[in-house]
Formats: sequence, structure tokens, C-alpha cells
Amino acid sequence: DTHAEFLMKAAAAKKHIFCEKPIDLDIERIKKAIQATEDANVKLMVGFVRRFDRDHSAVANIVKSGDMGKPHIVKITSRDPEAPPLSYVKISGGIFTDMMIHDFDMARFLAGSEVTEVTAIGEICITPEIKQYDDIDTAIVSLKFENGAIGVIDNSRAARYGYDQRVEVHCDKGTVLDDNNLEHYVKISTKDGVTVGKPTWFFLQRYNDAFVKELQDFVDAVVTNTEVPVGGHDGLMSVYIAQAAKRSLDEKRTVLLSELM
Repeated sequence: DTHAEFLMKAAAAKKHIFCEKPIDLDIERIKKAIQATEDANVKLMVGFVRRFDRDHSAVANIVKSGDMGKPHIVKITSRDPEAPPLSYVKISGGIFTDMMIHDFDMARFLAGSEVTEVTAIGEICITPEIKQYDDIDTAIVSLKFENGAIGVIDNSRAARYGYDQRVEVHCDKGTVLDDNNLEHYVKISTKDGVTVGKPTWFFLQRYNDAFVKELQDFVDAVVTNTEVPVGGHDGLMSVYIAQAAKRSLDEKRTVLLSELM
């Protein structure tokens, strides 16, 4: 709950700002914070680290180049290795705002288009106690984009085999896919079968290099006085999509983003 507050204080002090997602859970506070940075003429970058992953960004760049034609389907799988403690769930804002918000940003990034419609379904499959916090731990969200593409995101709070992070974009001329990073790529073959390394354990291992590049790109934007790669608009749109997903889940219907704007 402190992101927007400190963001506005930093803007008032004429400091360029790197803010972890989400900027806030309240749309109006997000708009107010973004306006504060614009009025102060300071840069605001929002921490969607997955955009800076080498392979994820390669997928986005291939799609953006147009070499694969028009994107048709964006598929994202994001599953944590173990469920968070209830103390975290209580203050997290829920699976859509805390966890899947990364995937909402990645979906916009990969499709190169804004989301127009959101449909969500979900269930409590792992931690029954989270029901008291009006949350779920397993969810699937489908999206429609302005450019005609459709998307599907699946999230789970507990994939016992590691941090499952996969993206795929199916286009006119083929499919671009980024699979999991593994602990190792050694293939072991025995009479019992063939095995390879498991996915890396969690986000610090999976996105270690991306965290470094993210901060470097922020510094570069400040030093060279150029546009930051992920700005306030990106932070705002991801929260809009998260709120649309929650409304869709609660009301059991497709929600147009325009209903929230």
C-alpha cells in the first residue's frame, strides 16, 4: 500500500522513480501517482522484470518484427514452486494483482496490443485456508486484444517440480515458443527412462539476469534522458486487467475493460 505514496513523494522531490508492481491497488491512486511524475517531469519505470528476460524478449521482438505475420494466440504458463504463507496472501491483493499481473503485462508485451475483454475462472486447489481472504490459488484467464489476437494464461501457486515459466505466440506463419530454463540440460538415459534437469526453483534463479538488465535499462534511460521501457501506462493497464479478471471471476461473466475505464 506504500508504493503510490512514496512514488508521489519522490516525484515531489524531483527524483526519477523505479517502482515495483503494482503501483497501487486503487486505480485512482495510480492515475494520481502517474500524473505526479508527469507534472514533475521525472521518469517512472514499473518493475515488470519478465520483459527483460533474454528469451521472453526475443519472442516479443520476433513477433514485433512482423516476420511471423499477425499474432493469433498468446499462451502463458506461470506456476510457482510452492504456495506462499497465509500472512502474505492476506496482504497480497489476490492472485490476479499479485501473481498474474506479471502475465497480464507479458501478454500485452507479446501481443503488441491492448486487452479489450477478460474472462476468468479459478479454484482453490492447494491451500483451503485462503478462502477467508477471498482468494484462489489456481486460475485460467482468457483475453481478447484490440489487434484480434486471443490469449490464455494459466497460474498455479504450487508446481512441485519448480518454477514453471513458458510463453508461446502462434502467428500466421508459425509459432514462437520459449520453454522453461532448467537446472541443467544433461540428458540421462537408463532402463527406467530418460530424464533432464528440473526447472529452476524460483524467480530469483529464473530471472537473475533479467533483474540486472532491468535496473541497467532504467539507469541508461535516466543517464541518456530517453524513454523508460516500461512506464506508468503499462503499470496502470495491468491493474485494469487484474481488476477485470477479479470481476469476471466473481460475476461469472466476460468483462470488457471499457467497463472499468
